[in-house]
Amino acid sequence: MTDTILHRLHENGRIRPNAPAYYEKIGSAWVPTSWKEYTNQVRQAARALVALGVEPGQNVAILGFNRPEWVIFDLACMMIGGAPAGIYTTNSPHECKYIVENSESSVILVENQSQWDKIAEVRDDIACLKHIVLMKGTEIDDKMTLSWEGFMARGDEVEESVIDARMDALEQEQLATLIYTSGTTGPPKGVMLSHKNLASTASNAQGLIDLVPTDRTISYLPLSHIAEQMFSIHGAITAAYQVYYAEFSPQDHLNDNLKEVKPTVFFGVPRIFERFQAGVAAQLSEAEGVRAKLVEWARGVGTQVTALKNQSQEPGALLALQHRIADALIFSKVKEGLGLSEVRNLIVSAAPISPDILHFFASLDLPIMELYGQSEDCGPTATNRPGAIRIGSVGQAWPGSEVKIATDGEILVKGPNVFLGYLKDEEATKDTLVDGWLHSGDLGQFDGDGYLNIVGRKKEIIITSGGKNIAPKNIEGALKNLDLVSQAVVIGEKRRFLTALLTLDPEAAAKFAQEHGLEGQTLHEHPTLLAHLQKEIEDKVNSLFARVEHVRDFRVLPRDFTVEDGELTPTLKIKRRIINENFENEIESMYDA
Repeated sequence: MTDTILHRLHENGRIRPNAPAYYEKIGSAWVPTSWKEYTNQVRQAARALVALGVEPGQNVAILGFNRPEWVIFDLACMMIGGAPAGIYTTNSPHECKYIVENSESSVILVENQSQWDKIAEVRDDIACLKHIVLMKGTEIDDKMTLSWEGFMARGDEVEESVIDARMDALEQEQLATLIYTSGTTGPPKGVMLSHKNLASTASNAQGLIDLVPTDRTISYLPLSHIAEQMFSIHGAITAAYQVYYAEFSPQDHLNDNLKEVKPTVFFGVPRIFERFQAGVAAQLSEAEGVRAKLVEWARGVGTQVTALKNQSQEPGALLALQHRIADALIFSKVKEGLGLSEVRNLIVSAAPISPDILHFFASLDLPIMELYGQSEDCGPTATNRPGAIRIGSVGQAWPGSEVKIATDGEILVKGPNVFLGYLKDEEATKDTLVDGWLHSGDLGQFDGDGYLNIVGRKKEIIITSGGKNIAPKNIEGALKNLDLVSQAVVIGEKRRFLTALLTLDPEAAAKFAQEHGLEGQTLHEHPTLLAHLQKEIEDKVNSLFARVEHVRDFRVLPRDFTVEDGELTPTLKIKRRIINENFENEIESMYDA
């Protein structure tokens, strides 16, 4: 029998039918759904998709926040031989249209009225789209649109045997899901992941961090991201642990949800741990006198014990006693405040994290395992793991994979987690996948113990502290289309939001000054020009992109970039590192607040 996530789902429904598979918050209560009911829900949705005409090899799209319906629809499509494509809820109508068209999705699941409005705005220009399905709680009177209940009812038209036949026909190397990720230039690319990619990665994760059915996690990061899918869908089904779906607007409810759920496994992007660190540090800083000395002592003990455990060593008797005291007085209180009092595994990925953050939590008996990878290898290339954590590195090669460094320093990976290629983009596939080796675009080096360190990036992609991959060239191109702008450089690596450095086109600037009576004035700092550019950016640039890609602040520089100052190559390509160094003060001024 083919081993897929769908077969594992059915096995859970058979051997633990009444055990809870997932929980959702209804009113003030977390309401469970059993593995048997979960399996039946996916099968019913699969029958409904067949009734709507979805054939093997065809795709669907999903636009919404983490909900059971998101995952049920996702799995249902895979079950009948199709591939789901997640769309970020922050994407603009234009970006949604691109993904639906590129994936040739005939059906799209949307969360609510606001997401439906995005699709309604562009659907007349999407020839492949035939049906819109709504998640629970929303009904819209529209001939293309089905409520969730109406959609599920369509499944009654299809025999159960049809679903069994579709599942029996699944193959390991068959396309299972599409993850859309931004490249350095042009529109997003559809990363094609196979059933083998998903199943093998989930199995290796289960063994690596000893995931068991009594584990539980909270699903709150976008399910369009492969890492969240691994923790909320594929890993959860493989290890049969419980998933709690966070309440909408996780930035408002996440801490409350964490305290209620007390997850044993928690995955976050750097920005989440940055927020945790800021809150905990602020509280600890309020300690005075003896209490302050106690905090300092406890953190010292925590640092020593965590350092030993990170090397699979145990503390001696005296240090172990001190650790128990520190835990009772300090660590347990911090963990309870974060909702992490029962956590066994803390994982961070999707963007580089400051070692200072990792050391901070290590001192509070909360070791965090940093993982590195990309959508193209199902998320993991290398990872730290229990008993083998080296802060500052991204750990050792992922189980079952081979990782090596090319002669130019690029990180290459080969294994069962490496993708099939990019949808409808043979050229990009050939550039990225060479003789079975995934060329990451990142530069790295191994230390003597096989721990991988990231030293740079060949590809020009910004990774924000929230873990969002952003292609700066697309945004910079839109900025340079503004009449006044000569050059534009988007900033945001490891930052909370995007900003931009702009230079003025001399002729356009002179004309603007004349029209506004500003001749002879310092134009690049003049409020009239800055207000004009602010409106232009809002109306003509930000409107084209998702919220996370919006330029939140900018500085107009007093001169253009030059070859002489090292900011441009001889062929006039911008050199980001030099620009960041030359205009460090201007950049920092946009983030100081």
